Amino acid sequence: MPVRLGSNEIKDRALRFSREWMGETRERAEASSFWNAFFDIFGITRRRLASFEAPIKHRKGGNKTSTGFIDLFWPDVMIVEHKSAGGNLDKAFTQALEYFPGLAEHQLPKFILVSDFVRFRLFDLDSNTNYEFALDKLHENIALFGFMTGTQAVIYKEQDPANIIAAERMGKLHDQMRAVGYEGHVLERYLVRLLFCLFAEDTSIFDRRQFQDFIEQQTNEDGKDLAPKLDELFYVLNTPENKRLKNLDDCVAAFPYVNGALFEERLPPASFDRNMRQSLLVACGLDWSKISPAIFGALFQSIMDSKARRNLGAHYTSEKNIQKLIYPLFLDKLNLEFEQIGSNRARLGDFHRKIAQLKFLDPACGCGNFLVITYRELRLLELKVLKKLFAKELKSGQHQDVELLVQCDVDQFYGIEIEEFPVQVAQVAMWLTDHQMNLIASEAFGQYFRRLPLIKTAKIVHGNALRMDWGNVVEKSRLSFILGNPPFIGKKEQSEAQKKDMALVFAGSKGAGILDYVCAWFLKAAKQIKGTSSTAAFVATNSISQGEQPCVLWPLLWKEGTKIHFAHRAFSWSNEARGNAAVHCVIIGFGASNSEQVVLFDYQDLKGNAKAINVRNINPYLADADDIVLEKRTSPICDVPEISKGSEATDFGLLFFENAAYETSIREHCVPKHWFRRVYGGDELINNLVRWCLWLVSIEPSQIRANPFVSDRLKQVRDQRLKSQKLRTKEWAQSPGLFTENRQPNASYLALPKVSSEKRSYLPMAVLPAESIATGSLLTIIGANNYHFGVLTSAQHMAWIRMVAGRMKSDYQYSASIVYNNFPWPEASSEKSRNLIAHAAGLVLEARKIFPNATLADLYEPLTMPLELFKAHQNLDRAVDAAYGFKGKTDAARVSFLFALYQRYTSLLQTNKIDSSKKFKA
Repeated sequence: MPVRLGSNEIKDRALRFSREWMGETRERAEASSFWNAFFDIFGITRRRLASFEAPIKHRKGGNKTSTGFIDLFWPDVMIVEHKSAGGNLDKAFTQALEYFPGLAEHQLPKFILVSDFVRFRLFDLDSNTNYEFALDKLHENIALFGFMTGTQAVIYKEQDPANIIAAERMGKLHDQMRAVGYEGHVLERYLVRLLFCLFAEDTSIFDRRQFQDFIEQQTNEDGKDLAPKLDELFYVLNTPENKRLKNLDDCVAAFPYVNGALFEERLPPASFDRNMRQSLLVACGLDWSKISPAIFGALFQSIMDSKARRNLGAHYTSEKNIQKLIYPLFLDKLNLEFEQIGSNRARLGDFHRKIAQLKFLDPACGCGNFLVITYRELRLLELKVLKKLFAKELKSGQHQDVELLVQCDVDQFYGIEIEEFPVQVAQVAMWLTDHQMNLIASEAFGQYFRRLPLIKTAKIVHGNALRMDWGNVVEKSRLSFILGNPPFIGKKEQSEAQKKDMALVFAGSKGAGILDYVCAWFLKAAKQIKGTSSTAAFVATNSISQGEQPCVLWPLLWKEGTKIHFAHRAFSWSNEARGNAAVHCVIIGFGASNSEQVVLFDYQDLKGNAKAINVRNINPYLADADDIVLEKRTSPICDVPEISKGSEATDFGLLFFENAAYETSIREHCVPKHWFRRVYGGDELINNLVRWCLWLVSIEPSQIRANPFVSDRLKQVRDQRLKSQKLRTKEWAQSPGLFTENRQPNASYLALPKVSSEKRSYLPMAVLPAESIATGSLLTIIGANNYHFGVLTSAQHMAWIRMVAGRMKSDYQYSASIVYNNFPWPEASSEKSRNLIAHAAGLVLEARKIFPNATLADLYEPLTMPLELFKAHQNLDRAVDAAYGFKGKTDAARVSFLFALYQRYTSLLQTNKIDSSKKFKA
């Protein structure tokens, strides 16, 4: 009888076998040694059971027979046919089948195994299934050869990758358990344990199919005894082998000791039925080894939330996006240092110890996506170090104890998470990732390695990161990097609790009420790394680097000594899953001191790959410029016309009319035509939509009263205004026929939309007559001439908008106080340059007239912009650039130039002690 070896030792021998025979190609020369060594994997002496070149009579066409020789024959068990590397395995299988007529009934084998040194193909004749895998994957498929040691041969069905389908299948089981009253913390914990078991049996923590066989063979089909059987299994997984009951069934006792607190808590008894048992078995049929580390956390969390399950893509971060943060934060530097070390063993040893001592904190870790990918990348780097350190030993085949070589471990990682279930999931996800990396190390060193029982763990703390001292999670002096993806919540969407969090973090800071929730993590991180060499990087909504927020947030960060080390300008934060969330984000990496290298990643179209640019400095607007912030101003810094918002009606839709309703009001309700005015908001201006409003300024009250239709409208306006919570609106109920904020220009004016698509190369604007009413979604400039129009519709001004304007989703949100009033116009431009700009602007307007039926949306849509208009704008851009004395080519160069000009203008204004409000002559 063969010697029964433990499953771990068999896997270890399989790995060594694969390494020893990698590269062998000669069929005859080494085949016998190959198969002797193969049997030895299982502690079997081949000579006792099987023979080489066994003679056999077989038919060769017609009735003719000849003597053939089976490469390797184990009667009643297996025929082996062997080919040289690259040989035809189909032909080898056919050849093996030809021997069957010459075998006695009791000799017929159950398995056919064919190989060419580099591939194995195993045929299970009883189940009519076959399995093929490469030599280096033998250890992963070793359970297929259970018949070698007399254990039961199992049948494997074709498995699917455990991706989104896994969430749906386990989600079904979750819903079934919750439906019978098993819910809350205990259900979450129970599901995490099941998920660990599913993963474990597909990644060699357990034997292959060990968990599935346990359910299928040890529990009844009606599911009534499944819960107590699982309770027994959970108890065993938490108990060392030497402390277990002596009379446990072999199928239970065979499971390894896991520990790690995962199975420690005593959970209340669950209850299963036939359908629930079947749901668990369906989940067992997936190949959990193929699950992407990036989706671990969100996959598990989505199981607990049916809505999240349907929209899983919105809840996880793709590996590609995580790498955009972690590579410039630390991996690029570590990889460069590793390459520079070369093969110097002493320095490699020092480097290895260095990376094994790094400490990482994600203070908004969720289910641990960032920690998982960071740990995986760190382990891959460590493996490169180990391969170089032990290159000679690996080449000569010297045995290395891989468990002693690997030093990086999960206890280098820390997290904070406000919800309890993700805390559990993050810890499990780190263990699973650790095991995945241990398997890779096992393959590299030809020795099976797993960390069981689980001793070390990532420290994931359950709590509110904004209300705790991060130093209590990981000591400030030991911390290396802070990273993550804190919640994206704007000021209007924050709950009362979140507003209190913000008030606590920004206590005493003026204007912090406008900040996004993510800003609190930036300030907490800046305080945490102050006075250390630690660095941090967060994903954030692009709004924190635009509009009003930089001037509030960054002075606070500068007080902590914060400097930006790298940044990704706005890009689309999405992933490959269905239902994926597409949010426009930035990534900002920072430290408490200057960086030797400052890198700006720029995207051409919010998608695709970024262009990395080495720059002198990155400012809060993510521009290559000095550290300055734009103040909210009530008037322009330059001597140009004032800008104003349009009028606000606060009419609840009662004073405005679509074109058809306007005509009906005149025709059927006898409303005088001159009581109406054409009204323009941003949408009407850009798309030439025709809308009207009642404009009753200077209309005799008696005339209004005499018209029942208008009177009824005004009564409704009054009633609605009286219901308002705002005192000012209630006061305006006394004048229901007037706009609550009348800022209508008394002369023709230049109209700018407050919101415009980011796809347009130029901001669409137009001159409107005084009779056209501008609403609050327009900005108006009285007294603007062609010169002003030309500068505002130029590439220079557009570059400024792209960099400093706020965003509504991805669209530009133009503002008076930040964009227009801070814009640095051409410096004291000569009358000649002004005239050139005005002339070029006139040609732009003439080019528009060539297409009288086109809207501004048509004219400035990139795909439909007429060539004549495009050339006119190019000519205008050249005139404006010349007035500035600008000789650059790119938007990045324009922005750097404009920031420098702004800095000079404002410094000159600040030195004017006599009249600090004096505008710079531009």
